[in-house]
Amino acid sequence: MSKLLFFLLALGVFACGQSNQRIFDGTVTISGQLTNVPDGKIVLAAIQDERAENIAEIEVGANGKFEYQLSLDGPGFYVLNMMDRKEVRLALYDQDVEIVHDFADDDSLEIKGSDDSIYLQQVQGLMNEYQAVINMLNDEYFEAMSSRDQEKIREIQVNAMGLEEEYGEKMKSLVGTMDGSFAALGALSMVNPKKDFIFMDELVTELSEKYPDFQTVQNLKLRMDEMRALSVGQEAPEISLPDPDGNLVNLSDLRGNYVLIDFWAAWCRPCREENPNVVRLYNQYNDRGFEVFGVSLDRTHDAWVKAIADDELTWTHVSDLKYFNSEAAAIYQINAIPATYLLDPEGKIIAKDLRGPSLENKLKELFN
Repeated sequence: MSKLLFFLLALGVFACGQSNQRIFDGTVTISGQLTNVPDGKIVLAAIQDERAENIAEIEVGANGKFEYQLSLDGPGFYVLNMMDRKEVRLALYDQDVEIVHDFADDDSLEIKGSDDSIYLQQVQGLMNEYQAVINMLNDEYFEAMSSRDQEKIREIQVNAMGLEEEYGEKMKSLVGTMDGSFAALGALSMVNPKKDFIFMDELVTELSEKYPDFQTVQNLKLRMDEMRALSVGQEAPEISLPDPDGNLVNLSDLRGNYVLIDFWAAWCRPCREENPNVVRLYNQYNDRGFEVFGVSLDRTHDAWVKAIADDELTWTHVSDLKYFNSEAAAIYQINAIPATYLLDPEGKIIAKDLRGPSLENKLKELFN
């Protein structure tokens, strides 16, 4: 083969590669074809800090067509409210998008052109599927609560946790097909950062490198950096707080045991409902090396010690009685309770947010 022919062939391959590149030019065309259009208007809103800010009203022609030129300085999330009858979530950056919809058929929505928006639509579809199943479980749960069917309540709780895990895995699989699209951010609400920290950390690192100027990604990266110290496999930060008698007690005093750090409070109803389960498991496994380190977010000493006595919580308890301003709550990034961390005998975090059946199953795995 001549050098000239080789060069021309190589140039042709290079040119083909270039033609498939996505180039950001600061403008995206939003267009659409609607049928059976009701009265009303189309409103485009930008999502900023989880809030929608209206930025444009778009006219629809008599033929059902519309078009709008959006100027943007980087990737972003948007919502297209069509006549208050249909909301379309869009992820826009460097590709035009076309929306096709028949208002007589709610399932007819089709998004074309923007790969990022198509990915986001797939995320929304999976979320809708999950929510429909959870709604049915909620109905069963309230019925079981009304009849005080404890066995049914427990069964529903197990099913709910299983569904959360199942759909979290489905969402992670979906993210894996997105080729580094920032639309993956829309999927993270169904991924548990405490259980799937490594997955989220790798994803956010990838996105932060691909979209270095996207503030949403950079904010999430900062959050992941803060969470890294509390990820599974890390040594649990020390907690040194007074017990009910005023004596300073250290979390590290329990090294050599599997330790459940249990953030709770007397005023927290879900915590109190969970206490009998923890008591049962503590009594079952304590002599085999299982300890509980209760960290109360109560405000008053009397309420704290009364709850300990009433619920027969015989393990180690500490508190600085500062509610969510507790030193320990700040260190462990606690913004809701009950919350738990399970540590191995070396003091490393091996699991988080275990309650009910999930705690029981984990202890069976460790001790049986």
